[in-house]
Amino acid sequence: MPGPYPGHSDEAFPGVFNLSAMPPQPKEKKPGQLPEEDIRRFFEEGYVVLKDFFSPSELEPCKKALEKLVDDVAQRLYKAGKISSLYEDCDPFHERLQKIDKEWPGAAILVIKNQVLPQAMKDIWTNERLLNVVEQLIGPNIAGNCVYNIRSKLPNHEPTVVPWHQDNGYFDKDAYRQLIPTAWIPFVDANKQNGGLQIARRGQKTGRTADHTCCWQGTWYIMLDESEMKNTLDVDLEKDIQVVDVPYGGMVLFSNVIPHQSLPNVTNKIRWSMDLRWQDANKPPAFHGLKNHIVFRTEKEPNHVIDWATFEAVDRTEVQLKAVEDLREDKPEKGFDTLVSGPWMKMWEINNINRHVIF
Repeated sequence: MPGPYPGHSDEAFPGVFNLSAMPPQPKEKKPGQLPEEDIRRFFEEGYVVLKDFFSPSELEPCKKALEKLVDDVAQRLYKAGKISSLYEDCDPFHERLQKIDKEWPGAAILVIKNQVLPQAMKDIWTNERLLNVVEQLIGPNIAGNCVYNIRSKLPNHEPTVVPWHQDNGYFDKDAYRQLIPTAWIPFVDANKQNGGLQIARRGQKTGRTADHTCCWQGTWYIMLDESEMKNTLDVDLEKDIQVVDVPYGGMVLFSNVIPHQSLPNVTNKIRWSMDLRWQDANKPPAFHGLKNHIVFRTEKEPNHVIDWATFEAVDRTEVQLKAVEDLREDKPEKGFDTLVSGPWMKMWEINNINRHVIF
């Protein structure tokens, strides 16, 4: 590999991601707080699975919101004459998007590119119990990082199979020296068969961000080679790779340097999930200067009024594309653009060019 590429770094920050980074735990007992052994596990292993955190009353509104997103895409495609049916007779959660995407490939990508979080999902992102857990990881000054995703993993669907990577591979280098924890929250029981997560436990212990390449098959995803995992991150490929089963109501919390991937969905139903991120509100957003984070609460203002309007005025997927739109040869039809591109591609070696790679 020629280089080094802009994302390459020989610096290591184990003290940011390992047990020594575990902040003093709050003296005040708050709803949702985890036992200290769970917080220790997060810093020792790089992740922790919480199998029973959310109630159905918290998650069911999110499922309804997902059904509404699918309906919005269906209506848009149908009115434009791109699909012959609204598929309203299909199961709205498990099946409908499959049928739509089969007739008009790319429908699932339109859902993925949606950056307007439904209120039900904002409620999860700012859930008091969840923020109390985040406080145990990064301290009391909490902002939502601008990188969040709604994921519809269709059966046997290449664009929703995500290869090995560290989240830092998508951020800029400001992320390399700060903890940006992720909550991966499934809306079904997630397992090996329907496209659950694989995680390389203790892959955060070196504090390194390894070299990635781009792009995976016909997608916009970066890739972390297993040789990099072994040689740079000291991952034991035989012992450290874990399939993480997460029941509905649970979640996985993991750090931004832990290697992970999502597996193919070999069932006949969609595996829905979302991933949300937080960071210290006093640290840089770490997303290439394209969008700021959003402050949820601080030590001085625990009841901070969240400024959603300013945050939502910038659509991350749009500004990603605007950064490279002068290089595009095609002129996509408004509302139906299924191309995903962004500045992370400039960070790494391009060893596979597809339609998403436009620079």
